[in-house]
Amino acid sequence: MTDLDAVLGNAGPTGLKERIAAELAAVRERSLAYTDADDDMLVRQHSPLMSPLVWDLAHVGNYEELWVLREVGGIEPMRPEIDPLYDAFKYPRKDRPSLPLLGPAEARKYISGVRGRVLDVLDRVNLTDPDPLRAGGYVFGLVLQHEHQHDETMLATLQLSRRPGLVRDGELPPGRPAAEPEVHIPAGVFTMGTDTVAWAYDNERPAHRLYLPGYWIDRHPVTNGAYMEFVEDGGYRDPRWWLPQGWEWAERGGVEAPLFWTRDGDTWWRVRFGREEPVPPDEPVQHVSWYEADAYARWAGKRLPTEAEWEKACGGRTYPWGEADPGHLGRWANLGHRAARPAPAGAFPDGASPYGVEQLIGDVWEWTDSWFQPYPGYRCFPYEEYSKVFFGETYRVLRGGSWATHPSAVRTTFRNWDYPIRRQIFAGFRCARSED
Repeated sequence: MTDLDAVLGNAGPTGLKERIAAELAAVRERSLAYTDADDDMLVRQHSPLMSPLVWDLAHVGNYEELWVLREVGGIEPMRPEIDPLYDAFKYPRKDRPSLPLLGPAEARKYISGVRGRVLDVLDRVNLTDPDPLRAGGYVFGLVLQHEHQHDETMLATLQLSRRPGLVRDGELPPGRPAAEPEVHIPAGVFTMGTDTVAWAYDNERPAHRLYLPGYWIDRHPVTNGAYMEFVEDGGYRDPRWWLPQGWEWAERGGVEAPLFWTRDGDTWWRVRFGREEPVPPDEPVQHVSWYEADAYARWAGKRLPTEAEWEKACGGRTYPWGEADPGHLGRWANLGHRAARPAPAGAFPDGASPYGVEQLIGDVWEWTDSWFQPYPGYRCFPYEEYSKVFFGETYRVLRGGSWATHPSAVRTTFRNWDYPIRRQIFAGFRCARSED
């Protein structure tokens, strides 16, 4: 089956266009919901790690204009003078508040104008064209995933703002204890990456065979309760568990617990979207850096899994449970902001992989022990600044998505990456260990 066959399925080009139009409408509704706030909230920089929300809002429209209107539609630039302002590589996030950015009302007007023209291009584009940007609607998958990724970034910014009342919450299924805390993954060869997921990024390709020795991996992500034991045991005060650079980072920053945690007597509290609440022990821990995850794993007598080990534990499917799309409120995973928090451990038994590993998709991004590197036979497409410029030994790979990740922007082959010191992202981890 080719990529084009896989994405067109039985619906054909017309059905795919209808699906793309619906997805475009849904993602824009999400972007506008996260920026439904007063102008001061949108133009202010809430952390030097993040852009003002109004920058993200206009950026998704500028990206859409560049790839759909200009590259595929052949349309002249609408606002060429703003291109440098919304080039993610030209100005670092900390400097963006000083730029002459579009104001909130102007940004909304601009992205609305872009979207109207995008729908015109969608109406006339040939999705069976062999051109790789057009085939199977790849360019629309590109901008859809990009906007959803920025929506998750907006949620991280809203969390950093500590402003209450801006982010909705929701209900989640209850957790359940694991009969066995670890799952054994036998030695053998598996296929890593993909050649068949039509909207997969270049860094997920090509599919390649890889042998792994047998190993054990946690059934669930590490919970707040388990992580508290590390904290209470003096884990942040004992350099034995830390890599030297991680110890230096923690000492320099006075890091003593996950971001947004504070202690009052015997109780740990967290701030979640502007509201203070006791830390729930059964939820996966989030807002921890790679260094913290690595230190916990050493303290527990384990290690972080490699991204190959993480992916093999998924069982070789598009999703751990199979090929069924998770949807917004699927029974398999906590995705798409169904609630503004991770689900308790054990909440999604139907989402287990064939090996029995649970909650691999959704809840928290999971740090792995791997650097972000290209796969053998990697080919850059459609531009170097998405993946290629980040390869090396600077960024650690995260897998699986979080509660804030949209279902269309995650799969078992999806690769995320960030600096090992980053904690504002919705990141947690699970541990692994080699066979004895």
